[in-house]
Amino acid sequence: MTNIFVGNLSYQTTQDELHAAFAQYGNVERVSIVTDRDSGQPRGFAFVEMTEKRDAENAISGLNGAEMNGRALNVNEARPKPQGGGGFGGGGGRRSGGGNRGSRW
Repeated sequence: MTNIFVGNLSYQTTQDELHAAFAQYGNVERVSIVTDRDSGQPRGFAFVEMTEKRDAENAISGLNGAEMNGRALNVNEARPKPQGGGGFGGGGGRRSGGGNRGSRW
């Protein structure tokens, strides 16, 4: 199973359209358009899972830069989500230096 990131999507793009585009290259397991948690509106990117790695590689090379609904797609293999943390790289969130030296923090 290969997970593919699809970026620069038009907000009008549907899961069916993405499925059809990737299915030209092989078996598509799942299409997931990412939406905003609060508004439910699309965020402009999606993930597509394809069964065979070779088919996924062909889809990536065939669809990267291709136009869909007026936008040039950005298609590449998805990188795994970083574990733990939550971003910001640790470090305690404390700024060094003392007093008020005109710092904006």
